[in-house]
Amino acid sequence: MTYSGTVKVGGRADVHELTDLMISKVAVGPMNNNAYLLRCRATGEQLLIDAANEAGTLLRLIGDDGIASVVTTHRHGDHWQALGEVVAATSARTYAGRYDAEGIPVPTDVLVDDNGTIRVGRVPLTARHLVGHTPGSIALIYDDPHGAPHLFTGDCLFPGGVGNTHKDPEAFASLLHDVETKLFDQLPDETWVYPGHGHDTTLGDERPQLPQWRARGW
Repeated sequence: MTYSGTVKVGGRADVHELTDLMISKVAVGPMNNNAYLLRCRATGEQLLIDAANEAGTLLRLIGDDGIASVVTTHRHGDHWQALGEVVAATSARTYAGRYDAEGIPVPTDVLVDDNGTIRVGRVPLTARHLVGHTPGSIALIYDDPHGAPHLFTGDCLFPGGVGNTHKDPEAFASLLHDVETKLFDQLPDETWVYPGHGHDTTLGDERPQLPQWRARGW
């Protein structure tokens, strides 16, 4: 079936099948968080992005093969409610941005810096440190050698705008700057965007709105 990225809490996962990577998206919890299970097709190794909520749902999605790693995109509590239970069940290595790890109650095994690499099997993911929604949010880029890049943005970029900066002009300016220079300026319009909540988008769909976002201040 064609991947749409449309999921709902209590519903089935939607699976994006790429040549080297399978991406399963599921919605969990009262804040409709997205969690993403990445599976290297060559090795079968799996990585989870944001153990947000509903550990049972996530563990069923993971299945008997387990996960090698779990990445938390940022420190906000709705993105790690199931982290402790998932790690206890899978013994997965934990990753988080260097400047957000202190706000995550489950210990972080690997502190991630800007331009750091996280691997799932043979597939490399590149981290981008984005400041504004939180001090240490990270986005992950899979630069697919067979097609367009795939970008996991946590709560830093959504359809229609950047993440919430709570009416702080400095935080907004920082986040918009990082999103523009580290994402829009470096990746093509075809880049598929997987956000921390809600529907997917592409950089091409969002790029024309950047001046409007800057003018409105959120």
